[in-house]
Amino acid sequence: MRPDGRRPDELRPVTFERDFTTMAHGSTLVSFGETRVLCTASIEDDVPRWMRDTGKGWVTAEYAMLPGSSPERIRRRESGRTQEIQRLIGRSLRSVCDMVALGERQVVVDCDVLQADGGTRTASICGGYVALHDALTRLQQAGELRTHPLVSPCAAVSVGVIDGEARLDLPYTEDVNADVDMNVVMTGTGDFVEVQGTAEGATFGRAMLDRLLDLASAGIAEIIELQAQILAGPPSPRSSSR
Repeated sequence: MRPDGRRPDELRPVTFERDFTTMAHGSTLVSFGETRVLCTASIEDDVPRWMRDTGKGWVTAEYAMLPGSSPERIRRRESGRTQEIQRLIGRSLRSVCDMVALGERQVVVDCDVLQADGGTRTASICGGYVALHDALTRLQQAGELRTHPLVSPCAAVSVGVIDGEARLDLPYTEDVNADVDMNVVMTGTGDFVEVQGTAEGATFGRAMLDRLLDLASAGIAEIIELQAQILAGPPSPRSSSR
């Protein structure tokens, strides 16, 4: 039995609170158990200099663990870990976005961890997708996009091996004791975007790798269904000044 009573293949309670804030074009508070991340998507009518006059847009991300998100205060600084995570989030969201359909504009997805209990990067990808979807839907509502640029859902989850057992969606107490720690990002079509796996305490064989990927795939399918339920209806329109 896991510390929180879940089955090895069971997700923590996952929720998406749409339009948690109202100033950004898209906003979602995503919760995986005790992990909570505020994801906002802001649209800029410009692209990085190296993309100008290409007819294509860009999606990027920023990530931060806020002071008070963990028992020890997090300093307001950009570490190497922060850079690695925000690049992962950006790559993941770009993988399902048609940049030509987006046009020459940039969307910045900010993922701010309010409370950290493991899986903050995977939660950021899941919530970031919902915020990005709403932001682009609002552009379409305003007549600024002909078609929605997102071509597939995108979600992520952590898996790992603890005491020889493969487990889905690790909280912090399991993550720090895992022999194998892995983050998996997938699209709604079942394709992999990224697999980050490390043997922390013991090596693992092909059979365990397959077990972990199967666990992640099933968990991501559940998350994508939750995203679809949230996005089944359009977001409320926003004024053009936002």
